[in-house]
Amino acid sequence: MTDAPFTVLVLCTGNSARSILGEAVFNQLGEGRVRAFSAGSKPKGAAHPSALRLLTRREIDTAGFRSKSWDEFTAPGAPQIDLAITVCGNAAGEACPVFLGSPLKAHWGLPDPADVTGSEAEVDAAFEETWRLLEMRVRAFLALNRASMDKPALQAALAKIGAMEGVA
Repeated sequence: MTDAPFTVLVLCTGNSARSILGEAVFNQLGEGRVRAFSAGSKPKGAAHPSALRLLTRREIDTAGFRSKSWDEFTAPGAPQIDLAITVCGNAAGEACPVFLGSPLKAHWGLPDPADVTGSEAEVDAAFEETWRLLEMRVRAFLALNRASMDKPALQAALAKIGAMEGVA
């Protein structure tokens, strides 16, 4: 059995908000057992300022976070991805990227906090809510006994996690 961490790629279209936060949550809570990355099908070019403020408030170094294309993860020499998770909000009519290859795939759709308008505090609150929902789902994922699950059972568990509603 390998000690290599389970690798997760969190995908969205712009890779500036939800997927960046997902990468951070997985890496923080995974404590070395999980290694997460994020990317987008049409990257915006920079992480959203509210995402960076949230990470700073949580004492997470923001230096390594950047908006990048998923092409980086299909190129030769890219890390092998075990799980690709989309976080786009299908209910909002967003088109989610589809990652090619053979990793497990899951959809954990969330509203885009970058779409929230208002004061900085209101926008930051939307990012905090996105973090809370991602954290809830990542904790559920980390609680799975993946070693005892076959691929169909794990896919079903991932779908169930993706359907989790936030409890206020």
